[in-house]
Amino acid sequence: MYQTIIIGGGPSGLMAAAAASQNSNKVLLIEKKKGLGRKLKISGGGRCNVTNRLPYEEIIKNIPGNGKFLYSPFSVFDNESIIHFFESRGVSLKEEDHGRMFPVSNKAQDVVDALIHTIEKNNVTVKQETVVHGIEHTQKQTFKITTDNQETIESHSLVIATGGTSVPKTGSTGDGYKFAKQLGHTITELFPTEVPITSPEPFIKDRRLKGLSLKNVALSVLKKNEKKRITHQMDMIFTHFGVSGPAALRCSQFVYKEQKNQKQQNIKMQIDVFPDLSQAQVEAKIRKLLKDTPDKYVKNSLHGLIEERYLLYMLELANISEELTAHHISNEQFNKLVNLFKAFTFTVNGTLSIEKAFVTGGGVSLKEIEPKTMMSKHVPGLFMCGELLDIHGYTGGYNITSALVTGHISGTNASKFQL
Repeated sequence: MYQTIIIGGGPSGLMAAAAASQNSNKVLLIEKKKGLGRKLKISGGGRCNVTNRLPYEEIIKNIPGNGKFLYSPFSVFDNESIIHFFESRGVSLKEEDHGRMFPVSNKAQDVVDALIHTIEKNNVTVKQETVVHGIEHTQKQTFKITTDNQETIESHSLVIATGGTSVPKTGSTGDGYKFAKQLGHTITELFPTEVPITSPEPFIKDRRLKGLSLKNVALSVLKKNEKKRITHQMDMIFTHFGVSGPAALRCSQFVYKEQKNQKQQNIKMQIDVFPDLSQAQVEAKIRKLLKDTPDKYVKNSLHGLIEERYLLYMLELANISEELTAHHISNEQFNKLVNLFKAFTFTVNGTLSIEKAFVTGGGVSLKEIEPKTMMSKHVPGLFMCGELLDIHGYTGGYNITSALVTGHISGTNASKFQL
């Protein structure tokens, strides 16, 4: 009879096992794949963006999917606690742009090793390559787990830390949603977030901008009334199916939400390639370039203003031919070009699939979870954490922070749980 069984050996499951085993020597961790911490190993491009050092307010702003739920868990274990956890185990961390924390070694493996050494030192029993088939909450108020090896294991408390459905090769294939549902929990609609966006536009289909990167632009998702739902000022890239890069990934969940709001597949997005200049400043800048070189072709007068392929496409949309000189540009063409630089609007029709996403949106409804302990409000002794919950953030250490914090709180409380 174990005190705590934890299902899932990803970020939240490993942290839950580390926390639970501080208080109890009867902890079992079950992982269906071979190898623990598979998602941690590939996060941050193999460097592992382990948390973020920004103040709570900023962190929660960067977790648009129910980030406010984390205020209560943060009062117990927060981003500074995560930093202390790893540094006290010999993993020195460094701060990069926007508060992102990485191991000084730039090796995700060091982060995984620190967690694995902790659970080994604390005598956690680990069963890898073991698939959980069923969970029963018994009349004695214990949990009975059956595995694919026809084994039945029992515990006083249970932590489900199986992840979402994104990056399924790491083992997160949505099993936890099935278990949570069987135990009486509501699963909100699942959708991909932090995922490239698809577009049916002819300029995407003919690949004329494919591979083109735009630096520090403002990319917006528009509502039905053409007002901006969200804007992210970052880099982006055009692909053979749509748009990608940091700005597009951050906008992706809002594409999904607008499709739901507008009850239609096609919605509009907009690019401002001069987000730090007002419309009037862009007008003045272009007017000066044209005035200084009246006999040059417009495309040559504006050379270097923005990436060449993008410039040529904007000139084409403004009906400015390649042979037109600066001297002969009409007011209508000039105004159209300025508007295109500040608000090039195009249609998108969705995102790549949830399997291609970095993060799963939706999950176990937070109304059914006690935020201070992460225990189920329906089933005493059942705890849930990580991406299984309906919490999702942008990339930048926010999702891992949520996973490690909720994992730590789940494990700590599961290890003390007695009826």
